[in-house]
Amino acid sequence: MTDSNPILELVEVSINFGGLQAIDRLSFRIENGEIFSLIGPNGAGKTTAINVITGIYPPVEGEVYFEGQTLSKKRPYQIARMGIARTFQNIQVFQNMSVRENVMVGLHARSRSEFVRSLLHTPMVRKEETMIRDRSDEILEFMGLAPKADLLASGLPYGDQKKVEIARTLATAPRLLLLDEPAAGLNSQETHEIARMILMIREKGVTVLLVAHDMNLVMGISDTITVLNYGEKIADGHPGEIQNSEKVVAAYLGREPW
Repeated sequence: MTDSNPILELVEVSINFGGLQAIDRLSFRIENGEIFSLIGPNGAGKTTAINVITGIYPPVEGEVYFEGQTLSKKRPYQIARMGIARTFQNIQVFQNMSVRENVMVGLHARSRSEFVRSLLHTPMVRKEETMIRDRSDEILEFMGLAPKADLLASGLPYGDQKKVEIARTLATAPRLLLLDEPAAGLNSQETHEIARMILMIREKGVTVLLVAHDMNLVMGISDTITVLNYGEKIADGHPGEIQNSEKVVAAYLGREPW
């Protein structure tokens, strides 16, 4: 790792659920502008790590730092306001809202209009609503979803619903985006499109933490990879180093080639 200040750092983080040690003294750091991948077998602790970072689970031991600030005792909404956004393994779009409205929800999280003024529909609120709509359309254009802006999210193909969820997270203007299995259930063409979008998102200055099982996706776009097994870090490094790690091959790949 470099000596620069990381955007995110986990230091000796542990968490357990009853007698199960979900994460055991996990440490890693993500540099600004990286695509950082967290991989491992099912049950390795990858999603648990994301839940710790976003404040859903408080660590039993250790610290999580975002841009040098501890996230200890912060609620998920406070962490989101600091500049961390996430997606989920299972799609979390609002099915009965349009594609545009789904993205506008993310922008409303950043809205400055107070509740009472919103009820009164003042000129300030109307101006802000116009800005939110325009910004939503910009994000949908960026994600290739502009032609589907007025369609119900429920009517979209599965791959497009994944894109809507990512678009909504981008609406919160994150500096760190956590993507939990964004390619799960997608075909090879759709996975290639997700990879292209992740690279585009990084080009916009957003650091990405990626959890994925698709090794072509991980090896194709990652700058750094950390590998978990039973809640413990067993390897980290660049893609080439991970590919050649005997521990990774034995624990994760079953000694099959990439």
